[in-house]
Parts: sequence; structure tokens; C-alpha cells
Amino acid sequence: MLKAFIPAGAILLAAAGVAGAQDTETTTVLDRLLVTDGLTPVAEEKSGRAFTVITAEDIERSQVTSVADILRTVPGLSVSRMGSIGAQTQVRVRGAEANHVIVMIDGVDVSDTAAGEFDFGSLMTSDIERIEVLRGPQSAFYGSNALSGVINVITKRGERGGFRTNVRSETGTDGTVLGGVTLSGGRDDFDLSLGATFRRSDGYNVSPFGSEKDGDRNATLNGRFAYDLMPGLTLDGTLRYVNRRSELDPQNFETLGPPDFLPGPLVGLVVDGDEETATKELVGSLGLTHESADGAWTQNLRISGNDTFRENFTDGALATSSDGNRVTASYQATYAFDTPNLLDATHKITGGYEFERETYLPSHLTERQSRDGNSFVAEYRGEYLGQFFLNGAIRHDLNDRFADSTTFSLSGAWAVPGTLTRLHSSIGTGVTNPTFIEQFGYDPESFVGNPNLVPEESIGFDIGIEQGFLGGALIVDLTYFNQDLTNEIATVFGPAPTYASTPINLLGESRRQGIEIAATFDLGSGLSARGSYTYLDASEQSQSGGPRLAEVRRPRHSGSLGLTYRFMEERASLFGEVIFNGEMEDVAFVPTLPSRVTLDAYQTVNIGGSYRFNETFEAYGRVENLFDEEYQEIFGYNAQGRTAFVGLRGSF
Repeated sequence: MLKAFIPAGAILLAAAGVAGAQDTETTTVLDRLLVTDGLTPVAEEKSGRAFTVITAEDIERSQVTSVADILRTVPGLSVSRMGSIGAQTQVRVRGAEANHVIVMIDGVDVSDTAAGEFDFGSLMTSDIERIEVLRGPQSAFYGSNALSGVINVITKRGERGGFRTNVRSETGTDGTVLGGVTLSGGRDDFDLSLGATFRRSDGYNVSPFGSEKDGDRNATLNGRFAYDLMPGLTLDGTLRYVNRRSELDPQNFETLGPPDFLPGPLVGLVVDGDEETATKELVGSLGLTHESADGAWTQNLRISGNDTFRENFTDGALATSSDGNRVTASYQATYAFDTPNLLDATHKITGGYEFERETYLPSHLTERQSRDGNSFVAEYRGEYLGQFFLNGAIRHDLNDRFADSTTFSLSGAWAVPGTLTRLHSSIGTGVTNPTFIEQFGYDPESFVGNPNLVPEESIGFDIGIEQGFLGGALIVDLTYFNQDLTNEIATVFGPAPTYASTPINLLGESRRQGIEIAATFDLGSGLSARGSYTYLDASEQSQSGGPRLAEVRRPRHSGSLGLTYRFMEERASLFGEVIFNGEMEDVAFVPTLPSRVTLDAYQTVNIGGSYRFNETFEAYGRVENLFDEEYQEIFGYNAQGRTAFVGLRGSF
């Protein structure tokens, strides 16, 4: 459920016997409704925030199996994968850190409580209806970790009126196999969807040395339901379970031993090694929604949970482990009303409350650590004269481990009458609390926690214009953004032989600014094109007034260009896309190299096609990295070479 909420409004609305905001995705019936923008959904053209929506059709067209790969086409996003498919994958928004963006699945925060971020290596595209990406500070709605944006993955619901089974099978290079099945449907008063997907890949050698392959196995179960208990009262729930095991190669920090502990010949480099990470993720939610007064009043009660258990193995033996979980209980209420005689306006006022408890137990501690938070939020949404749209919110968080925080958000849009022009802008503040790992560490020999850290804070704004050409066949959106960051948490490394590190709050200011461009073009006759470009200037400062350094793993220039052709009455399709990533800096711990190195720019080309035999079966195929481009997204880690896949989809 979308995070929320304000106590006074909640109490007054409850006393009036009214209702709060419902699970917005549950009652969404409009294809162009943006459910992630605030506490209540809004039509996409009425949003003042910078956003991108990826639909199920977009995913099917690209044929990718990893959500991270399709996010590479979104402006403002940077993706870093530590090896082959399934390996640890970080997504950064507008130059921020990976734990500065909150990731949700069906409105439930799935970020790992230990590291404060979500590993996209586990997230496959099966059963996804749409992905909504909001860029810019969203902490007023979602609290900590929404400092730079929100990525909300919305899975498919069952369609009421019958049941349907969808199956998928795929095989490809690197010993990759994938299989999935989904049962979905419903009757007049309920709907459900149950899906299972299994993917296995032998992978390739992540290290530049040796020949040992690093593969991945992933089994994902996903389900959701909604049941109308009576008119105006709906019970709904979601459940997701992921069991994965990923092989990886370690970074070498071995020394030659006493008396001087000189570094070995491969120190700082990624070397062949028998290391694995086994992860189990369990996420679920249960909510009750009530509507009254012909939908003017709504209310929602919801509880959600997220548990991540991780084990790290070296040479087959357990090295470290951690278990983190999050439980959230929330209440949200909304009242909608019109003032036709005053600016022909419509209004929504929302308030609510949220309680959240997070816990963390690493293998080097005997006592589980915990922290609690109580949050209150208020939101106003207004539409005026059918062309002006305003949204504002304020949130107050009470934290037992950190200082309390107050964040705000304000956005507006203007659809200029009689034109294909839409102006949009937003401003807001964000916070990110220190992670449990940053507070308490995970291995005393390599990473020592710092319990005295304070939360990171940020303020940012953006302003943009969306312009249509050729009767709306060509749509271009141009956005400028600017955001700062104070109290940034960074890691400093100790001396040999352990090089043990610890996090600290930097005294300087990080700055991020840039330009995002997104375009779609319907060329007619089944031909369509899409493109994106991002210019990013992201720098950090250790000390106030000190020198500035470029943020690592954030390219200054990045973008994508795609072309799709549908023919034979749309039974067949072909696509091609180019992903461009410019030069970027990364850190290096190799004694013979500078502390920072420059990773070369790269371009990858992907092509594919599909053919539908009948209403039941469709075959497809794709080639990724067609020209076998050699590149690195992270220093020392080989990236994926050319791969090819073929598959078959069926619907019964």
C-alpha cells in the first residue's frame, strides 16, 4: 500500500464514519491512471512530476526477462550489474545512491532492510502489468529512501468473468532456461492471479582471470487477490516469494604476509573464486477498503511485511548471513468534493497514519537490532478549470533511532488549452536513514558499523515541458532537474592487512543536476519509435569548501533509441534498440592504478521479433549485445557478451 498519513485528519474522518484512500491499484480502471503519484491516483496528463510508465506491452515488445534491463531505457536512471543476469544489480535515479530510491511491488516496500536498497537481480518481468517510475524527492509520501524517486512495480490482476492460463518457455545461450505459468481470472465478486517462474543460467566468468562461470538460479512465486465482501467493502492481498542462488567472484584483498603485509599481485582485482549468495525474499500485504457517499469518502486499513534472509558462502562453507524484516501498518482516508462555482474545481483531501518496525540480525551479532517509526501525512489534490492541476503534501516522521524529520512535496501541471503543450514542475525534500549495515556492520573483519550516523537530507526541484507535434504522433518531454544532498554517508577504508571499512557522514554537499529527454513517435503503418537521453552532472564533496569529485558509476551522457515494426495485422513484429552509456568514473583499489579510473563508453544493440500463430501460441526470439561489445559497468567485472534466446508463449 502506498505509504501515507496524518493523525488529525485520520481521527476526524474516522469519527465521521468515513473512509480513507483505497489500494489505488485495486480500483484503477483507467489505463492511463498514474497510481504512484501521491496518496491518490491521478491521470498521467494531470501529474506535475517527472515520470515514466512502462506497460506490459512495452515489456513484451522488448522481450527482456530482467526488470533492470528495461529500466535502462528510462531517462534519469543508471544501472550497474555485478556480472551476469541475476547478479547483484543497483539502480540509481538522477545520480543518487541506490538506497535513495524506494522500490515497491504492488505498493509494498521491498527494499532490503539491511542495505536499505533493492537488488534488482532478483526481479523478473513475469506477471508485470506496468512499472511506474517517479523521479525527484518523494519522501513526503513514502518516507525514508524515497529521497530521489520511486519505482513501483504493479503485477497483473485477474480479469473477472472467467479464468485463463498463460505459460512461457525459453532457452538460450549460457545454459539459460526459463519457464513460467500463471493462472488468473475471477467471478463477479472476486479476482485472483497466481504465477510461478523459474530461471536458471550457467552465466559466464565475471572475473577477467580464469574460466569458472558464475551462474544464477531464481524461483519466484507471485499472487494477488481482491474480494468484494459487500458493496463498497473490498478485501485484497498480495504475496511474493523469491528463492535464488547467485554465484559471484570476489575482489581480492590478500597480502603476501608478514612482516610488511605487502599486497599480492592481484590485489584489488576481481579473481575467480567459489562464492555464492543464497537469498530468500518474502513480501506480502493485506488490506481492507471501504467506499461510501458514492465514492466521495474512502478509507483503507493495510498491513504489509517484508523479510529478506541472506547467506554468503565461500568454498561451500557459510561465511556470513543476515536476516532483516519490515512490518508496516497504515490507515489512510480521503474525501473528494467539487466546487463548480469556484474555478470549476475538484478537490481531494487525504490524511493518515503509518507505523513501521524494522529489524536486523547479522551473523556476527547475537541480539536482533530494531527501530520503530510513526508517520503522519496530509495531501491535497486539486483540479481547476479543466487545465490546472496541483498536488501538495507534508509528512512528519517520528524516529526512535534518529532525529525526527519533516518533508514536503509540491507539484503542478498546466495543460495549455487548444494546444498539445503541457507544463509540469515539482519541488520537494527527501531523507534517507542510515541502513542497518551502516549502523551495525555485517563482518567485523571487513566492515565496522557506525551507530552515530545521522540521516541524509536533500531538496530538489524539476521543471519541464511536454510538447506534441504532428497531431500528437510525436510527443517530446524535456525536463531540467536540480537536487542537493547533505550528510551524505560514505565509506572510508582502513589500513592493511584487513582494509576494514566504516561509514561516516561527509561534511560537504553533493550536487546533482541535468536534463532528461523522452520521446515517442508513431510513424504509422505499424512503425513506431521511442528514445531517451540524460545529461547528468553529479558531484560529491567530502569537506565543505573542498574539491569536488564526480560521483562514481553515473555516466554524464546516457540514452536509448528503439524502433518497432508490427505487420501481418499485428501478428508479427520486429524490434531493435540501442542502449548508450557514456564514460563514467569508478573506484579502484589496485596499488598500481589511481584511486579512480575511467570506464569507457559503450553501446549495446538488441534485436528481436515475434510471430503469433493463432490465438493460443506465439513464438519469439531476441539477440542481446548483437555486436558482442566488450565493456564494464563496474570496474573489474566483465559485462555480458552476445547472447541469443528463443521462446514460446501460450494462453488458454
